[in-house]
Amino acid sequence: MTLTRKLILCWICLLLVACGSSPFQVKNLAKTDIDMVSDAHYREVESLLRKLTVKLYKRNPRELHKGSDPTIEQRVSQIFDVPGRLQFAELPVTGTQAIELSVDPAYKGDRVFALVVGLTDMIRESYDYQYDFYLFSELDHQKLYHSARNIEIALWRIARGVDADNNPLIVMNSWRGERRNLSYERLFGKLIALQDMIATITAQKNQRVIKAVAQNVATMAFIPL
Repeated sequence: MTLTRKLILCWICLLLVACGSSPFQVKNLAKTDIDMVSDAHYREVESLLRKLTVKLYKRNPRELHKGSDPTIEQRVSQIFDVPGRLQFAELPVTGTQAIELSVDPAYKGDRVFALVVGLTDMIRESYDYQYDFYLFSELDHQKLYHSARNIEIALWRIARGVDADNNPLIVMNSWRGERRNLSYERLFGKLIALQDMIATITAQKNQRVIKAVAQNVATMAFIPL
């Protein structure tokens, strides 16, 4: 059994346990092992992003009350109920540009919304805006790898984004004497791990090598997909 097939079978088992098994559907007959793994990865990534959205709004309630003052559930629905490219009238950019905006001290809008929309659209782009994968679906291993690095960069930028009074622009983890809380970093870590694994599987399927990217620690600029 090849290494690729071993990885696929291992991750199918792990993801079925994590996500819960789905009832059989006829469309699955047109799916390869890798297609099913891609489906499971994508579903789990969006599930983690939903959890991250809820946690960030609970941690940063002031952001929710900017603009039209929606509920957390309404924000989650806005972002995740429609597949494909994300574009909103209240947010002038998307993808990594939206992540940049979320940690811009001059930005007056909803930072959590900008961050999650940016992350979600960037990750969807790494899957070529597909959400269901079949026999002839093709994913770009390099895009998936770059998306994982961009999630790392986003975490780094959020941790260092502060206002003129040295207060965090987006609060995560513990702050000023609070009990240690690493739940946000764990969610980001899971997202990074999932994107790295599907990048590795895709590269091995296509008999390609992932080109590692050296990150400039001084600027931590996002990588174009």
